[in-house]
Amino acid sequence: ITMTQTKKKTTTRKPAVKRVKLPPNPFIHEILDLLGEQRTKAKRVDILKEYRDDSLTAILIWNFDDRVQSAVPDGQVPYKENEVPVGTDHTSLRREWKQLYHFIKGGNDTLSSLRRESMFIQLLEGLHPKEAEIICLVKDKELEEVYPKVTLDVVKEAFPDIVWGENRGS
Repeated sequence: ITMTQTKKKTTTRKPAVKRVKLPPNPFIHEILDLLGEQRTKAKRVDILKEYRDDSLTAILIWNFDDRVQSAVPDGQVPYKENEVPVGTDHTSLRREWKQLYHFIKGGNDTLSSLRRESMFIQLLEGLHPKEAEIICLVKDKELEEVYPKVTLDVVKEAFPDIVWGENRGS
């Protein structure tokens, strides 16, 4: 008697990305991290639509619109990262985004460079460390370097109502 074993053929398939529901009023970095986990452009667009907020659109416009230029110097910012445990004394871009106009050319041109830069450092030091990193990336228009799936194409599809500057709108 011979026993023949039939070997079950298995194929390895990547597990589907589980759709995580973010808490109410999520940090911008949580939205961008979730967006980065999505495999398709359609899902990335859906994430942006679902979590659309004035703070998120302000960040994306600053990063992608050529007309919006930073009034703070490019490069590393000498600030001390907020080391308070997560969930305690951090503020968020959702709360502080209305102050961003101070750091954009044409936003508040009455500020001296020194005052503007010290205000920028104060803002960064109060923010959650990942939120501060996002602001530093956005001021240099480098958001895609850390969040490569956050592209102008995805943002334009998610927010067709935004009017973009000369070089980006076509």
